[in-house]
Amino acid sequence: MNDFAGFMGATCPIPLDRYPTVQLAHGGGGRFSAQLVRDMYLAAFGNPALDVLHDGAVLDVPGGRLAFSTDSFVVKPLFFPGGDIGSLAAHGTLNDIAMCGAKPMAMSVGFILEEGLPMDDLWRIVQSLGAAVRRAGVPVVTGDTKVVDHGSGDGVYINTTGIGMIPPGVEIAPTRARLGDVVIVSGEIAVHGIAIMSVREGLEFETALESDSADLSGLVGRVLAAAGNGVHVLRDPTRGGVASALVEIAQSAQVGVLIEERAIPVGDEVRGACEILGFDPLYVANEGKFLAIVAPEVVGEVLRVMRADPLGQQAAVIGEVVGDHPGRVILHSSVGGLRAVDMLSGEQLPRIC
Repeated sequence: MNDFAGFMGATCPIPLDRYPTVQLAHGGGGRFSAQLVRDMYLAAFGNPALDVLHDGAVLDVPGGRLAFSTDSFVVKPLFFPGGDIGSLAAHGTLNDIAMCGAKPMAMSVGFILEEGLPMDDLWRIVQSLGAAVRRAGVPVVTGDTKVVDHGSGDGVYINTTGIGMIPPGVEIAPTRARLGDVVIVSGEIAVHGIAIMSVREGLEFETALESDSADLSGLVGRVLAAAGNGVHVLRDPTRGGVASALVEIAQSAQVGVLIEERAIPVGDEVRGACEILGFDPLYVANEGKFLAIVAPEVVGEVLRVMRADPLGQQAAVIGEVVGDHPGRVILHSSVGGLRAVDMLSGEQLPRIC
């Protein structure tokens, strides 16, 4: 190894001989993303609030606890069945705050616009985002706009930040998964990712398949009000899907998770599209579903509240937290076998949110 190579290897924690440039997979929510966050970002920015690797940071402030989250949206195409980049940006940010157990209070929005973007498209996106935050009762209180040369962007990218307050007595964190806890998903999975891919690949279905993009903060608030401190972990399984989200939780809490394939709600059209495209629904992104890991004594109440809401009517118990195989997720398949569920190394669905 020459001196220059040795110097670079010592200063950059990502192995440059393997990944000399950024890959799409580094933004896909799988193993490459986890490595980038762990070995580069945490190495540079690590602190107690960040090290938890929650959907947002939880900060102690005078008068209570603040949830603080930021996100960026690069979905392609900008408009898709059931939504667009504007409503998606609003929902994604509101949901990240809700997954911390907080009630969203305010948002910021930053637009990166490409020269030549039709003003009609920008107006549709802005109106969609505005309608979504008004429905949630969460104002956009600050923002920013930058314009890049034609060919240097892809129409619109949106960056958002959200803040919210966590009610007293609510303690939500990936490290709080406990032995005996039950894993619940709020509805059918993989809908958003397949809706996006149906546009890209020209797939047609017997009925219109639309993204599940939605604001979950109201439903989460009702679940927390009903089940209190019996709710231990909340996570919206966006990039990387349900599989990656559960692996992250298992590793954070150093517990095992056992899930039942037969119990996981997957719609027939989504299942068929996944078979055509060669995708596993467990790894496909969701934008209107969430995972709740709860104490066994509150399972009935959580399911009751979820199923009473249009966004949770198909809520189901899909697994449990176990003492075996700490840090790993195991799937009990529909044919009776067991298989390990891990994060994907590559990018299954780029530009999905």
